[in-house]
Amino acid sequence: MVYFDRNENVIEWSSEEVVIPYVSPWDNKIHRYYPDFLVKVKKGQLTETRVIEVKPSKFLKPPKAGRKKTKSYLYEVREWGRNSAKWAAAKDYCDKREWMFDVWTEKTLRM
Repeated sequence: MVYFDRNENVIEWSSEEVVIPYVSPWDNKIHRYYPDFLVKVKKGQLTETRVIEVKPSKFLKPPKAGRKKTKSYLYEVREWGRNSAKWAAAKDYCDKREWMFDVWTEKTLRM
């Protein structure tokens, strides 16, 4: 990604290299989550490792129920539940390694 290539503080980065197991709330089975990026960044004398997921900002809020439960709404509910489970597992995975987990949106990338 050009964003990482042009950032002088990025030591190295990779795409979909990390595999994080998570339990789906829909079938209670273990699935594999591949976050978008693993990035190592210089922070002064230290190195910080970040796992980053990129999603449109509309996916960061739970869907709002309308008067009717449409197929679209049910799909959004399912995706919200699945993403929430993935992100909770990613946060736990990163915390155990003293890494950071971030979800970036189009707003983050316009910095």
